[in-house]
Amino acid sequence: MLAARPMMAAAQPMGGVLKASVADMRLLPAEYPETRIWGIGGTMPGTEIRVKKGGSVQVTLDNELPQPTSIHWHGIKIDNAMDGVSGLTQAAVPTGQTFDYDFVTPDAGTYWYHAHNRSYEQVARGLYGALIVEEADPLDIDREEVLILDDWLLDPETGQINGDFESTHAKSHAGRIGNFIGTNGTADLTLPAQKNERLRLRIINAANARLFELRLEGLEGWTVALDGMPLDTPQAITDAIILGPAQRADLIVDVVADSGKTARLVRIDRREAFSQVTFDVNGQASLARRGPPAALPPNDHQIVDLASARRVSLFMEGGAMGGLKSATYNDEILSFRELVEAGQFWSFNGVVGGIDGAPLTQVARGESVRLSIYNNTSFPHAMHLHGMHFHEVMEDGSLGPLRDTSLIFGGEVRDVAFVADNPGNWLFHCHMLSHAASGMMTRVVVT
Repeated sequence: MLAARPMMAAAQPMGGVLKASVADMRLLPAEYPETRIWGIGGTMPGTEIRVKKGGSVQVTLDNELPQPTSIHWHGIKIDNAMDGVSGLTQAAVPTGQTFDYDFVTPDAGTYWYHAHNRSYEQVARGLYGALIVEEADPLDIDREEVLILDDWLLDPETGQINGDFESTHAKSHAGRIGNFIGTNGTADLTLPAQKNERLRLRIINAANARLFELRLEGLEGWTVALDGMPLDTPQAITDAIILGPAQRADLIVDVVADSGKTARLVRIDRREAFSQVTFDVNGQASLARRGPPAALPPNDHQIVDLASARRVSLFMEGGAMGGLKSATYNDEILSFRELVEAGQFWSFNGVVGGIDGAPLTQVARGESVRLSIYNNTSFPHAMHLHGMHFHEVMEDGSLGPLRDTSLIFGGEVRDVAFVADNPGNWLFHCHMLSHAASGMMTRVVVT
């Protein structure tokens, strides 16, 4: 299991150097050469950062890569200057230079960090890691596992990462989908377990575009948090869990497989089942199982007022089979054919990649916002809002769980609602990263 240790004890401010560099690691079986990756701390996933709720993270990014880069702290309610979005909140850090990140982690939960300059390439090369913010008090569990799911598009002859990051097909269809799938940088992650052991699984989808459909085998459990934010009541897992790119789920599971057997986190892919993570069960942790878990301690969050919320609409158009006729790009109206020639395929409200022009909306701090998102395309999109969490609005008008990334399938309409409680210039984009690079970006300004 490739998991670096915290650089400092969690009770203290977490500090140190995150060195972004080129490295070789064993990704494929021994008959292949090692795969060249771009990693934080020489590994993929990169150095795990772990801190207590309310603690501070003070790290220096040291860029030894052949490209400028930056780090986005995904899901953290952060000061805008520390959000790490190249071209919006900071300049990309050139090769051979450094940048200091210094922020507080107000909410406990499962978060992650990743490159946010040419992210469609740099994340695909391995520039990401887990950011875990622990609750103040320990949970009634035996242990936890951080599971970062990813896929890689590899050359089957050389075992190296495919270098065509500008693929027209990836940009215009479902995104860059890999041909090699793994967890924590390995295809066959196997962990020890005991019958009746209770585990917390922190699952992160770090893939550029792949949706992970997950089921439990030899495990019974509950979803206790989504995108880092606790559910009001743990939800028994009776069906598949679907995670779009950048989404996370915290599960508390009991090992029910007998000693000498195996339990699994199973991935469903085109109606076939594959082992994503195997648990070798040996021995027995206790004679009997515990009862259902208690809810995680809630994070502080302002309540949305739907009755007075500002109404905003976002119309997604474009992509293959999308019917987009034209859109505004660099302040010029271009036909879809002209957009394709420019490597752009998607639009939000008729604008392509609009982070330099007018924002999607500008709202006052403390104002409630209800955003209606119309996916008028043929593909799913994982829409991520920086700096704030939102509720997905249910069909009956109630507020669903807090999220920072909403998976919206083709033809769907999804309302999300949030309190604009964090001032700044916040990116809102599709986390199918090739889609973001080819038009699916805008911003929300909180004054």
